[in-house]
Amino acid sequence: MNVYIETYGCQMNVNDSEVVLSILEKAGYRSCGTLDQADLILINTCSVRDNAEQRVLGRLDVFRQEKKRRGGVVVGVLGCMAQRMKEKLLDNPAVDFVAGPDAYRDVPRLVAAVAVEGKQINTLLSHEETYADVTPVRMDREGVSAFISIMRGCNNVCSYCIVPFVRGAERSRDPQSIVREAAGLIAAGYKEINLLGQNVDSYDWRDPEDPARRVTFADLLERVAELNPRVRVRFATSHPKDIGDAVLFAMARHANICRHIHFPVQSGSDVMLEKMRRKYTRAHYLQQVARIREILPDCAITTDVIAGFSGETDADHADTMSLFRAVRYDSAFMFQYSERPGTLASRHYPDDVPLAVKTARLNEIIALQNEISLEINRECVGRTYEVLIEGPSKRSAAELMGRTSQNKTCVFPAEGHKAGEYVTVRVLSCTSATLRCEIVG
Repeated sequence: MNVYIETYGCQMNVNDSEVVLSILEKAGYRSCGTLDQADLILINTCSVRDNAEQRVLGRLDVFRQEKKRRGGVVVGVLGCMAQRMKEKLLDNPAVDFVAGPDAYRDVPRLVAAVAVEGKQINTLLSHEETYADVTPVRMDREGVSAFISIMRGCNNVCSYCIVPFVRGAERSRDPQSIVREAAGLIAAGYKEINLLGQNVDSYDWRDPEDPARRVTFADLLERVAELNPRVRVRFATSHPKDIGDAVLFAMARHANICRHIHFPVQSGSDVMLEKMRRKYTRAHYLQQVARIREILPDCAITTDVIAGFSGETDADHADTMSLFRAVRYDSAFMFQYSERPGTLASRHYPDDVPLAVKTARLNEIIALQNEISLEINRECVGRTYEVLIEGPSKRSAAELMGRTSQNKTCVFPAEGHKAGEYVTVRVLSCTSATLRCEIVG
């Protein structure tokens, strides 16, 4: 059978799709690149925001038409929406089975059972499953950058966040399996390893036979970096309450650990931070930023922010704006609050900021961040950077794109180079999102 998979959401979902493909290939399936060739259609889903779920529901209508056109096609919904919506998704005429994030090993059985018994479901969450023994089937066509999940789940339970409810409790993966997977990727020619977790700084593996044997995230980061000094290492996501000097000093010791930290703040207001259950204050966050700047002066910092959380006032919004001016993020993911069913906020805090106000505040944040990003990028003009080429640019096959260690996107003439190569570029001009460059070495 041919399997076609679509992935929505974060990098963790991309890696999960690769795990699912590996499990299916061992069961005799073949991956195919187009919908009309597929016997099995899978959609790996995200529940972090409502618009992500609406996109998936729209795609299910397309899949339903495909099932009508071709008999025998099986459609499965995987991931966070499967975990959150369960039976509601099964009621959708397009859907034959749903499988939550800890049930991917069961997908071949679920598909087989559909033909005999009809619709199927497995959304059991696990306290042990990390898929440590599964070698993912890599979906990066250029073979440059690969993702490795180092942990699953989350224990923070921020009041607005659905992740702990759909991905379960935090579990750190055996470090030996992570290092072994990274070494295999390097041997296969990958030039960049991305270590993923909902909160990588809380990675804490302990030997079940000897709990005194402990591996922290700083330890793991160094082990992966030491595999090959010419292979870049990135990671996401860091939590402001947990990141410590050990991680920053590990980054400083290894030039191949990229100088970029994604550091979600969510709000600049202490009132909002407490209501969000972020477990840090504005002052603590700024102290952590100052420590990053002190130990890693060339490190880029990016963030996530939510506009219009429950009860947010003009003063709270002003605190967020002032924090953006103080930190001067290189870039940011900016969203207006989307209430998620089942979260603490949905049960206890009204979604009481009018949509028009949310939108206006979000637009103010976006405008400010675009201004700051442009100012920072203008400071890059005339400088040279080592760039790892990832592939053709989106606008022209005659140009390539790659990223600096600071995760800045560079576009430059191809000049015979290809994905996976390192080149030195000089920045000629910029926008708020892109550096336009020439190759100098």
